[in-house]
Amino acid sequence: MEMGRLNPEARHPITPTIKEITRDMKTELKAKLLQHFLKKRKNGGFTLIELLVVIIIIGILSAIALPSFLNQANKAKQSEAKTYVGSMNRAQQAYYLERNQFADNDQFGLLGLGIATTTANYEYIIDRDSGSTVNNQARPLQGSISSLKAYVGTAQLGEIEGTGEATTLAILCEGVSAPVNGGPDGNETGSFTSDGPGCPDEGPYQNLGEL
Repeated sequence: MEMGRLNPEARHPITPTIKEITRDMKTELKAKLLQHFLKKRKNGGFTLIELLVVIIIIGILSAIALPSFLNQANKAKQSEAKTYVGSMNRAQQAYYLERNQFADNDQFGLLGLGIATTTANYEYIIDRDSGSTVNNQARPLQGSISSLKAYVGTAQLGEIEGTGEATTLAILCEGVSAPVNGGPDGNETGSFTSDGPGCPDEGPYQNLGEL
């Protein structure tokens, strides 16, 4: 009987190739990984990608919320200065009615306000130009690097239009921006004319009215 030539490419029909074995191993590994992740999900666990997504979302929310939080915190601190300088203005008007002049910084206690001249955020100073004009200043403690706005209350002796009777006039001025952004630091003095007190020319300041 003639023997046939052995074909090197021939193989037993049930013998798997290396490629088939590798492919089957990959499929099995994928299935096991999928089962693992499903099991982790059922147990309340998270994948690495899920954790990264959560971290990214938290970072975005923090970037949005933090400036708003800091802005609100600064507004709360500035409300102290508004209240104190407004009280200083009114006290100066009452002081003038009794003594025919405004108090200077050495007479701060005589205004009867019961407030500290220095707090955690501001220093309160009276800069009296003359007996008939005065500046009540709220200076941020950190000076030129402060993120808090400065305030100046200006008061002067005036007269009631139409009657000519003497009276005192006062307004509250707020720095347009904080010193750290190039705004005034509270050392400025107001402008005084026959029409009444005005905000400091330097600054700039905005007039908040008679507070």
